[in-house]
Amino acid sequence: MTYSKLERFEHILSKLEFDRKIVVSVIAEELNVAPETIRRDFDELEEQHLLTRVHGGAVKFINLRKEQEYLRKMDMQKEAKREIARVAAMRIKDGDTIAVDVGTTTVHIADFLVEVNNVTVVTNSISAAIRFNVALEEKRMTGKVILLGGTTNPKQSSVSGAMTLEWLSRMNLDKAFLSCGGIDEGIVYDYDLDESLVSAKMMENSCFRILLADDSKLEQKSFYTICSLNELTEIICNEACPEKWMAFEGKWIVADGGKCK
Repeated sequence: MTYSKLERFEHILSKLEFDRKIVVSVIAEELNVAPETIRRDFDELEEQHLLTRVHGGAVKFINLRKEQEYLRKMDMQKEAKREIARVAAMRIKDGDTIAVDVGTTTVHIADFLVEVNNVTVVTNSISAAIRFNVALEEKRMTGKVILLGGTTNPKQSSVSGAMTLEWLSRMNLDKAFLSCGGIDEGIVYDYDLDESLVSAKMMENSCFRILLADDSKLEQKSFYTICSLNELTEIICNEACPEKWMAFEGKWIVADGGKCK
């Protein structure tokens, strides 16, 4: 059976109503057309703000120039974010001084800490500071949590500004755990200028720079640049490195269902 473009669009949008993410190959098989046709359909629907392209497929439309409020973002890709955070937590060793920026993936790192000692956590995330404090109270870690000074942003549960950067400039860090708004063409982006400057400073002052990014961030741009992928030590994602980014495959860690590939 041959489907018109309008019928394909209706099928795609109907699937999006029930599924968080739709995949090019699956839709192509359902409609008995080439994957290239579905990719073009996705591109056209994205131009109409009816969906947002992600690696290998699409999700419901997200305005990438305007950041979602923190609590709403917490519910997006939640299981993938927690799995990525679990793998990130494995990187934290006794005696580490770590930086954790604002993000709905990095915020989960503290939940997976078990029996790590003498760790110093530096963060501009109010939510992350609370969770690391819980890890201290529950004796899953020992050490201290430093919540950076600065101007609060209640919508994002964050702290940023000149004071935040001044504090960070005096710190030597072992590892920085970073979030992002998108990755495209080898560049890591964020939505907010002040928060992107804090993330960049954390990275600058750290020996190891680890990016946590779920697959909805792949091949997406937002407004401000944090760094290039070349500057990172590792990228932890729930999907494999895209073929066109094979130059970074050596840095790419796949977090998938309890496995670290």
